[in-house]
Amino acid sequence: MKYKATITGTTFDVINHALLVFVTVLTVYPLIHIAAASFSNGFRLMAHQGLIFWPQGFDLAAYRAVFRNRNIWTGYRNTLFMVGVGTALNVILTAMGAYVASRKNVFWQKPFMFMIIFTMFFQGGMIPLFLQVRALGLYNSLWSLILTFAISAFNLIIMRTYFQGIPDSLEESAKMDGANDFVVLFRIIMPVAKPVVATMVLFYGVTRWNGYFWAMVFIRNRALYPLALVLREILVMGTVSEMMGGSVTATDSEQIADSIKYATAMVATIPILCVYPFLQKYFVKGVMIGSLKG
Repeated sequence: MKYKATITGTTFDVINHALLVFVTVLTVYPLIHIAAASFSNGFRLMAHQGLIFWPQGFDLAAYRAVFRNRNIWTGYRNTLFMVGVGTALNVILTAMGAYVASRKNVFWQKPFMFMIIFTMFFQGGMIPLFLQVRALGLYNSLWSLILTFAISAFNLIIMRTYFQGIPDSLEESAKMDGANDFVVLFRIIMPVAKPVVATMVLFYGVTRWNGYFWAMVFIRNRALYPLALVLREILVMGTVSEMMGGSVTATDSEQIADSIKYATAMVATIPILCVYPFLQKYFVKGVMIGSLKG
């Protein structure tokens, strides 16, 4: 059957494509602007007016200043530790909670889910949380950022919904062979649920990579600052003087600072952007095909 184009359908397609192109430009241009500005000469960047699509006088001075800053490398180390250890703990605990909540024979399942959903709308607040963290001896430690936010109720509900769609026959056949709940979860359910596991890794990983607010609350030692907090100091508070040589004048420092800020944003953003292509392939349906034997 051939598709017969109509004026209304053609008009809709044109408007739809134009809207998508417009949204794409709005999404991509900020990245182009930051990348071009980070490779620009600081003086020419300050003198330029309007949009930027390519470097204004190619210059790597901003990147050299960024990579000389010890706080950047310290922030990378702390952030990689939080993302690695914290995300692994997030996914494991969320999977365990979602598995229990998705089973039909769990005692008090509805009250259990009610308490989880309740925390999404009603919370104790920042001050009680701060006092609790300090009472547990986690204050001024990276573990305060890892353990305090070990499970997201929203992510647990997403994972629970996916687990509910997995056939019960997988669990039943495994338990008939003597498998316990831990074996069923980590050797049967989790491998089959790769799409939702990848999604949780992405959600938790991006949240931990970009998080800075609670680091300001719980961390006082600058040696424990995550990369996002170092980036905030440079972009918001303008602490770029330590990244420049002592021979730079006040006027030159103000002009060079802009390119350094853009370069810092690029250094902090590129690693997390590189993760998306490796996880994107798991955002597909049909992973259950062939998982059951006839």
